[in-house]
Amino acid sequence: MNDRARTSSKASSAAQRPTESAVTPFRYRRTYTGPIRSVILDWAGCTMDFGCMAPAVVFVEVYKRKQVPISMEEARIPMGAHKRVHIQKISQIDTVRNRWQETHGRLPNEDDIDAMFADFVPLQLACLSDYSQLIPGTLEAVAECRKRGYKIGSTTGYTVEMVEINMRDGKKQGYEPDSTVSAAQVPAGRPYPFMCLQNMLNLQVWPVEACVKVDDTIPGVEEGLNSGMWTVGLAVSGNEIGLPLDAWNKLPADEKARKRERAYQRHAQCGAHYVIDSIADLVPCLDDIEARLKRGEKP
Repeated sequence: MNDRARTSSKASSAAQRPTESAVTPFRYRRTYTGPIRSVILDWAGCTMDFGCMAPAVVFVEVYKRKQVPISMEEARIPMGAHKRVHIQKISQIDTVRNRWQETHGRLPNEDDIDAMFADFVPLQLACLSDYSQLIPGTLEAVAECRKRGYKIGSTTGYTVEMVEINMRDGKKQGYEPDSTVSAAQVPAGRPYPFMCLQNMLNLQVWPVEACVKVDDTIPGVEEGLNSGMWTVGLAVSGNEIGLPLDAWNKLPADEKARKRERAYQRHAQCGAHYVIDSIADLVPCLDDIEARLKRGEKP
């Protein structure tokens, strides 16, 4: 082979080899395309206590005992937080602070919060079972989840003592999740992700995109989002509307529509992937999430 032929052969070989600039612009990632592995449910307003009444009535009572009346609407604003944190957040509402100042001549302090939480605990323990009826559709939705092989987790802003009452009352009615985590068992409650992540550890499920968080409160939806999970907001059965089932059913159709629209908007604006009336409507959301996972979508 002469020099010219050798040079041509080398040039041809070089042209066939990929250069660094030709391959580096592309990056690849793993994508989970499997099924849902866990559904993590709230308690009050999600699986039992339609309207999330039990905590709201007690928050009103503990402030009443301090001669500072609060409305049910004010009592519900921080719903989903650990109960002591909830009491503290109520005290930070401008209207409540003004009433406290007028009554006590000063703003509420940490000692006041501790005292109200000390009142709250026995009052809440005493009345929880009065509000423990399962929300219609709970048993059917959970049964379908179990049929599909999903594990059932749960989170709550209640203390361990309180949720033990919920668990006992739920079991009597046929509902028993595989894992329950209280805000008192993690570094911080909602909207932080720790209760959801602790459920994953307890249930030994992964990855996070294979998990679905279902909650009636805005901090509860944010808890799921902060965990990296799919989220489903419950607009009617829980805190956003805040009415027991009988009262909700008796509302005129136009008032129902107005309240439902506001609750749907609130959940959607905080980032919920799906918004439905109650747990009775959950299964179609799970079907859609399964389809999206198969396509490689993430929350």
